[in-house]
Amino acid sequence: MNLRNRQQTAFAFPVLVADIGGTNARFALVKGPGSPTQIIGTTATADHDTLTDAIKSCALTAAGEKPKTAIIAVAGPVTGDRIPLTNAAWVIEPNAMISDLALEEVVVLNDFEAQALALPNLEGEDLQQIGSGTPLPASTKFVLGPGTGLGAAAMIYAADTWIPVPGEGGHVELGPVSDEDFAIWDHIEKVGGRIGAEHLLSGTGMPRLARAVRSAEQADGTYTSAAEVTQAADAGDPVAVKTLRLFAKALGRVAGDFALSLLARGGVYLTGGVTPRIADYLVTGAFRSSFETKAPHEALLRTIPTFIVRHPNPALEGLACYARHPENFAVSLTGRHWQSAIAPHRRTG
Repeated sequence: MNLRNRQQTAFAFPVLVADIGGTNARFALVKGPGSPTQIIGTTATADHDTLTDAIKSCALTAAGEKPKTAIIAVAGPVTGDRIPLTNAAWVIEPNAMISDLALEEVVVLNDFEAQALALPNLEGEDLQQIGSGTPLPASTKFVLGPGTGLGAAAMIYAADTWIPVPGEGGHVELGPVSDEDFAIWDHIEKVGGRIGAEHLLSGTGMPRLARAVRSAEQADGTYTSAAEVTQAADAGDPVAVKTLRLFAKALGRVAGDFALSLLARGGVYLTGGVTPRIADYLVTGAFRSSFETKAPHEALLRTIPTFIVRHPNPALEGLACYARHPENFAVSLTGRHWQSAIAPHRRTG
């Protein structure tokens, strides 16, 4: 894709945007390039056999207008005409969607690519800043999302264009650095012979970290879910409190690593289902201190801001921003764009 000569034809409106997770599917409608994002529904993936069924029963009725385009975010790579979801039974088949829903075109993107697409337009109450720093305009941003797993993506600014770059950053190594860490790390259950960031910094990883804390301190009891850990911490359980403090510190370290790797002067942004549940631990200092403790670059890290994303549907908003003005983003649609035989030809970039 040549950025200098890149041309992006506008999508056919109305555009249905969808954020498809392992548990829930969320839908919104964008009626035109100047229209707001109209949230039209959320449904459990387990309640429907296919995405098409979910759209028919949940989205089309609420939308009021029949969409001509669908832009969908899914967890995982898009590798062909049949796209299985990692954590749900659905297989997304864009050509079948075009036929069954009378769509002109379907675009399928990565879920954290959608999160990244939202970043240039988040402001005000959408964000809660943690610590110091000011985002520089037209500068690289990074999003990190502890949820079921640990999602990650960058939004690079180059050649006067925003370029979303999804990746598997949640699987980087995570080792101990402090005496407290070393006392805990030997008790952490390894996955595939290693300890990756997602193995601890996620909804599935949090109870693994809590079990290690309990084992190191020879404390009784156990946790089977992140919800149990956060509820116990709210009740003052010392093991759960320590777990969340360690979680925040480790998340700060990983966020700081990515900020340095990409020189993310536009800021690092925290999303995901776990983030709002541990917000008190993120803003009290452990997260930001770990983020900045990157000798010899502490001074640089102090200038890079970190934020909790408070927007209720950042992935949907990112897809909606792209639907309204695709010309503002360099998104390659090769292998990720399907069209009806009777639809106007559109460049795939």
